[in-house]
Amino acid sequence: MNDLESAEPYGSTKALAKQGVAAVAMIGGGVFLFVIEALARFRVIGLIMGAVAGIVGVSALLSKDPDDKKPGLIITAAGLLVILSKTGIPVLRSLAPTLLNIGAVGLLVMGIWKGVKFLRGLKSRS
Repeated sequence: MNDLESAEPYGSTKALAKQGVAAVAMIGGGVFLFVIEALARFRVIGLIMGAVAGIVGVSALLSKDPDDKKPGLIITAAGLLVILSKTGIPVLRSLAPTLLNIGAVGLLVMGIWKGVKFLRGLKSRS
C-alpha cells in the first residue's frame, strides 16, 4: 500500500528532460532552416551554411537516440539542398526555398508538439 507506483504516462524524469531538450532542439532547427533559407541567396554564405547544416544533420543521424533521427534527416537534406542549389541547376534553384520552408515548418511543428507533451508531463508531476 505504501509502495510507490509509476502511474505517469511520461516515464522517468530523465525521459521527460530528454523530451524537453528534443523540443528545444527541433524548434531551434526549424528557426535555423529559416535562417539558412534567408541567407542562402548569397553564394558563399549559402555554401557555408549548407555545409554546417549537413554536418549538424549527420551528427544527429549518427545519434543513438531514435528521436534525433527525423530532425537529423531533415537538417541533412536541407544542407544538401542548399549546397546543390548553389551548383546552378535551375530546378533546384527554384525548389530550394520552398523545400527549406517546408522542412522548417515541419521541424517547428514537431518541436511544438514535443514541447506540449513535455509541458503536460511537467504538469502531471506537480
